[in-house]
Amino acid sequence: MKISIFGTGYVGLVTGTCLADVGHEVMCMDVDADKIARLERGEIPIYEPGLDAMVRQNVSEGRLRFTTDAATAVGFAPLQFIAVGTPPDEDGSADLQYVLAVARSIGQHMQDDKVVVDKSTVPVGTADKVRAAVQQELDARDAALTVDVCSNPEFLKEGAAIEDFTHGARIIVGTDAERVREIMRECYGPYNRHHEKLMFMDIRSAELTKYAANAMLATKISFMNEIANLAERLGADIEQVRRGIGSDPRIGYHFIYPGCGYGGSCFPKDVQALARTAGEIGYHAELLEAVEGVNQRQKATLFAKLSQAFDGDLAGKTIALWGLAFKPNTDDMREAPSRALMEALWECGARVQAFDPEAMEECRRIYGKRDDLALVDNREQAIEGADALVICTEWKAFRSVDFAWLKQSLSTPVVVDGRNLFDPQAVKRSGLLYFAVGRGDSLRTP
Repeated sequence: MKISIFGTGYVGLVTGTCLADVGHEVMCMDVDADKIARLERGEIPIYEPGLDAMVRQNVSEGRLRFTTDAATAVGFAPLQFIAVGTPPDEDGSADLQYVLAVARSIGQHMQDDKVVVDKSTVPVGTADKVRAAVQQELDARDAALTVDVCSNPEFLKEGAAIEDFTHGARIIVGTDAERVREIMRECYGPYNRHHEKLMFMDIRSAELTKYAANAMLATKISFMNEIANLAERLGADIEQVRRGIGSDPRIGYHFIYPGCGYGGSCFPKDVQALARTAGEIGYHAELLEAVEGVNQRQKATLFAKLSQAFDGDLAGKTIALWGLAFKPNTDDMREAPSRALMEALWECGARVQAFDPEAMEECRRIYGKRDDLALVDNREQAIEGADALVICTEWKAFRSVDFAWLKQSLSTPVVVDGRNLFDPQAVKRSGLLYFAVGRGDSLRTP
């Protein structure tokens, strides 16, 4: 098949590359000329394990190409994917300006019938708006062409996006048209060989499914952080509680790891957007609002623990940070707990020395050069001259540590572990003051 994809961000680039990798001819369009030039040179603008090699291979074999020209992309294929961003507006609702701009562009340039696929995460009812935007442009041209719009939400985890796309549990398509079902069966045929993954439903149900999935996962995280806060005050160990409830197959172990809050491009935005959608139809989504509230409070826990360790006096202190990205295997710092911590530290006059295996350039892009931020080359350099260590991201490189070396290297023996990477008793024996999440006052060194 020939497929056009609008947007070369995380979703668009992964989708286009994976579809090209199974034999489709794919053209990815983006208005960012610099990004397109970099992609044509084989440079990947995001960090995603395995994606760079896959892009280069499919470009070299002629199945994957890039353009900045919308007319070329529209004319290239009968199947038009919209995979542009839907950032949160000031009120928390999803901003559809980029989605609708693509829809209008398709309507302006299409010369034959098209199927438009909403791949972006969009509120319920967006497909109707996309169809109306395309049709308005067709009417303005007096063009008697047909456009079908379907919803095909993505379910990609940053750091495991290729695996999720190629071996995902389900492929959801929202449509009422048999013609669209046939086209989408052909599109995803290579990924549907071993067992039936395609799930067809009406468009609005498909749109809601994406939000519901992310809201459910975010709810599990916030619930576990709420229980962790109880455990901390009751002298219990949340890690033992986690294993106890995770063994119940009705609950399972996924997304019940306590920590310093969730971040990234999906959960915060989608929970807010779904709550906003609820408000627009007169429904008060109390649980969704609580999920978001717990998460915002949890991001403040790292600073609170540091402040406790230093009796509220952090001015002039140098704090080492291990991890900047919101999760491992990505360079994404959107809504990352590290950002809330750094900004709180700077506000009270502290200095930050940070290391992350992938997110250093992203941190430089966000914060620029400043005297109270040092971005160093490895975890050891982050410790040099530091008064305390905070672990914000659970990278594998941080999981094994010589605690005796750590105590000797830190000016003050304070470790705040926002991801519960270590055994509290082992840390305690080294003489470090260890603050974890929900592991009980009895587990801390006096």
